[in-house]
Amino acid sequence: MFGIKADWSLDVFERYFTLGDYSGGEARWCPGCGDFAVLNTVHRVLRDAQLPPEKSVAVSGIGCSSRLPHYMGTYGLHGLHGRALPLANGVKAHRPDLDLWVATGDGDCFSIGAGPWIHSVRLNMDMVVLVFDNAIYGLTKNQTSPTSPTGMKTSTHPKGAPLPALNPLTTTLGVTNCSFVAQVVDWNPPLLYQTIKAAHQHRGTSFIRILQRCPVFSESFCKPLQDNPDKFVLLEHENGITLDDSVKRVFGQVEQHDPADWLGAMKYARDEEQLPLGLLYRDPDAVVYEDIATKDLGKSDEEKIAAINKAMDAFAI
Repeated sequence: MFGIKADWSLDVFERYFTLGDYSGGEARWCPGCGDFAVLNTVHRVLRDAQLPPEKSVAVSGIGCSSRLPHYMGTYGLHGLHGRALPLANGVKAHRPDLDLWVATGDGDCFSIGAGPWIHSVRLNMDMVVLVFDNAIYGLTKNQTSPTSPTGMKTSTHPKGAPLPALNPLTTTLGVTNCSFVAQVVDWNPPLLYQTIKAAHQHRGTSFIRILQRCPVFSESFCKPLQDNPDKFVLLEHENGITLDDSVKRVFGQVEQHDPADWLGAMKYARDEEQLPLGLLYRDPDAVVYEDIATKDLGKSDEEKIAAINKAMDAFAI
């Protein structure tokens, strides 16, 4: 009309995900628990990556930290005690396209789950493994865990834990084909975010030990560390994690450490006087097992899913 060409096309915006899209049920940990900070950080990392919630899966075993899948707006699997990593490996083997998160604790991973922990690190399947380490069995009310420091009083050792604590960092670094090892604290949000983000961007098993507050049963584990930042050495490098100046100001010592240096990583991991924070080790060339597990199987993803559904239908009523 009047020689004017009408254009009725509309701009269609891409789907944008907010923090609420990644949130599940209301988190019900104890007030002051460090698990809240980790959960919120995972939500932020996913939001910033803009991954569809239906393309992510949270897997856990048993323990306070293992409640995390219930608080995620993604797919989730709350598994058996010590078996979070085998479940995660199974998910990744059959659905390598899914974004995988594992939540486990010092008891769930380092005690009953010690065998799967070692073998999963070696398999190096693409996932983020968050180990919430509060040095106590919190869910079952105050028993000694593998990382309880010598002398820490618990219900199973009221006179104090008799053995030296297991060192998760040296153990993980000692596993063949290990590809990513980091350590952080739950009470420094910028460092927590940058470390989990780097782990999420790494292809392989990203192992993060998180020193996590339990104000109910193990305040003696983290409170002295909170009060004394000089107890830590902060690791940074141009090939590692970019750290905010605000993070550097908090901790007493900052050192340059190339995460490609395995011997240097082991040296920091063994230091009992100053605990390392940040990225200790990263090997982007380590073998990723799902590349082998899903290769030349003779079936497409659609055919594999159909076969799985058929097998599951046999158990349906």
